[in-house]
Order: sequence, then structure tokens, then C-alpha cells
Amino acid sequence: MSSTSRASGYPKVVLAVLIVAYTFNFLDRQILGILAGPIKAELGLSDSQLGLMGGLAFALFYTGLGVPIAALADRWSRTWIMTGALTLWSGFTALCGLATGFWQLFLCRMGVGIGEAGGVAPAYSLISDYFPKEQRARALAAYSFGIPIGSALGILFGGLIAHAIDWRAAFIIVGLAGVAFAPIFRLVVKEPKRGAFDEPAQVAPPPPAAPGVETAPAPATKGGVALVVAKPSFWLISLGAAASSVCGYGVAFWLPSFFERSLGMSLVDRSLFLGAITLVGGVMGVWAGGWLGDRLGAKSPAAYLLVPAGAFLIALPCFVLAIQSQSLLIAFFLFLIPQGLNLAWLGPVVTAVQHLVPAAHRSVASACFLFVNNLIGLGLGTWYFGAVSDALTPRFGEESLRYAIYSGLTFYLISALLFFIGSRRLKRDWVD
Repeated sequence: MSSTSRASGYPKVVLAVLIVAYTFNFLDRQILGILAGPIKAELGLSDSQLGLMGGLAFALFYTGLGVPIAALADRWSRTWIMTGALTLWSGFTALCGLATGFWQLFLCRMGVGIGEAGGVAPAYSLISDYFPKEQRARALAAYSFGIPIGSALGILFGGLIAHAIDWRAAFIIVGLAGVAFAPIFRLVVKEPKRGAFDEPAQVAPPPPAAPGVETAPAPATKGGVALVVAKPSFWLISLGAAASSVCGYGVAFWLPSFFERSLGMSLVDRSLFLGAITLVGGVMGVWAGGWLGDRLGAKSPAAYLLVPAGAFLIALPCFVLAIQSQSLLIAFFLFLIPQGLNLAWLGPVVTAVQHLVPAAHRSVASACFLFVNNLIGLGLGTWYFGAVSDALTPRFGEESLRYAIYSGLTFYLISALLFFIGSRRLKRDWVD
């Protein structure tokens, strides 16, 4: 990437397009939560089955394919990989609208996971090559705006379209919109030079590029995986993020159903209510985490993990109070706080992962992190809440989901503890 490109503001354009792609990623991933009620009613599913579709069906291939696809991204064009991934996951989202039973919908959600396996780790690597290290936490936090924006739009569009037409139309419309965006993404986002902002020692000498490919091969994948998994801080970071994601993904998926069952909210009302909480609280939390990570991380790498540890400790009691509230107005403001703190880890933690390895291995390092985080967090989270809700239904009836959410909040304590321990080790594993 030339200095002219940097000065022209092109990196910010790239970041904006990456945010849109990530928005589609989470829109397609999270739309199932708001549609769970209509789907359950039409297809006759249990909470456990819904949890499997929201978690395991997606996470199975999303996590399994993430590392090999990231390995390819460390050796080939990241932009082409992301273009193909965006087309694939959006296409399978549209196909979800044609499902007529549990297994058809389960397989379509698996297809969404296969596509999204190539959507995040290459983006982390691209951002690290477009922005200098002192700006990376903020840049990665800005990229992570796609999570609350996509989740909010999934809740909003999913609920409104399902109310106006049906749940099948919601899947088809948002899926086809992602397919249409894919060629725009490829035209705008160019492949940057790997390690452009890093010390020369981090960047491997590039062999000649293959014809028609804009980037040169990087060192072997096996070395990248071995390098990152050998570091204790990698496991503390990944397991800490996974514990928080069990709660984060589980609550995000089941809150729409909770508001329907415990507070009697209509589909449109809970779409607007939860969409606003997710968007406002999420964007504020993501940016605050990135800003604090860059500001405090410049003094000590430990801050990249202490920031999310503190955020989860504050989020826990706020979530409990919000769940207990019978006033929608009070609940709205109470939910804003933990919703923001729940996502404050993204910028700091992803930045820490990027600095565990040299530049040539960043896609693989990110994929290894995402493998652990999503296999446990996404794979277990939505199923855990659904299974606990089913188990408690004979005793608590419609209120069983409330108590399932209470039990899942304990994962925040586990996450905070792991991040605190990891902060004491991170400096030794840090690569400048």
C-alpha cells in the first residue's frame, strides 16, 4: 500500500466496507433469534432444537473450517476469500427461508457457518496491514461495529419483515441483499502489502506472487498454528473470550423469546426495543473498549485484557437487575450498560491476539482464536440456555428462560478471572 493511498483516506474507506461486510455477517448470524418464536410455532420445535440451530449448526463448520481458510488467507488474496465467503453465507441465509423442517433449516444454518468461516480472520489481518499498531485497537473496534449494527438490523429487519410478510421472507430478503453486496466489496477492497506497518524482522521475505494474485505466499500454516498455540496467553485469552461468548451469544439469541414469554411483548415491539438496545449499547461499548485499549495498552500490554475483565465484572450485576425489572423503560436503560460492556472486549482482545505472532501469521492466529472462542461460545451458548430452559419448564413454566439466563451469567465471572490471569502473562508473549 502506497503512502498516497494512506494519505488519501483509502484505509478508512476499506474499513467502512469491511464494517458493512461484518454487518451482513452478524445480521445473517443473529436473525434467527428474533424469528425463533414464529419458527418454533410453525415447525413445532423445542427450545433445545432452536438452541442447536442457533449455535451448533452454525459453529460446527464455522470453527472447523476457520483455520484452513485463514491459512489460505495467509498465502493468497484475502479479498477474494472474503468475497466468496460473503456470497456463500448470504446465499445459504436466503435458503433458510425455503426450509420446511428442523433438519433442512439445520443444514442451511450449517451452510451459513461454512461461508462465515472465511469472513472474519482475513479481515483482522487486512486491518492490521492498513493501520499502524498504535491505531489497531480502535480500527479493530470500529470493524467490530458490525456486530451490534448487524445484530440490531437482524432483530429489526427480521421482526418487521416477519410481521409484514412471514419469517421465510425475512431470511430470503436479507440473504439476497448480502449476495448483491459481494461484488461491490471486491471492487472496493484491494489487497495491501503484508506487514506494511511492522518491524522488518516480522515480515518474511516474499517469494514471487502467482499470476493474477496480488499477494505473496506466507510461511507454512503449521508453523503459524504451532507458534500461537505454544503461548500460554493465547489459551487464557481464547478461553476467557469463549466464556464471555457463552453468555453473550446465549443472551443475544434468547432475549427476544424472554421478552415475548415473560413480558408479553409483540414481535414488532421486541424488535424495536431490542434493536435499539443492541445498536446504541453495542456501538458505545465496542468503541469505548477500543479507545481504552489503545490508550492504556500503550503503557502496558496487560491493559488489553484488564479492560474486558473489568467490563464483565460491571456487566454482571447490571444484567441481573435488567432481567428482574418489570418496567420496560427502566429495563431499557439497564440493558444498555451490560450490552455495551459485553462487547467492550472486542478491540482490546483481538489486538492482543494480533500481537502474539509476526505479521505473516496473523490470519492463522486470528482463526485459532476464533476456533476456540466460537466452538465453545457460539456452539455451547445458545444450546445451553435452551437446554436449561427446557429442563426448568416443568417447574417454572414460561419463566424458565429467566432462570436459564441467570445461570448463564456466571460465565462472565469465569471470563474475568481468565483475562486477569492472562494479563499477567501477556507481556512475555507479546510481539511488537
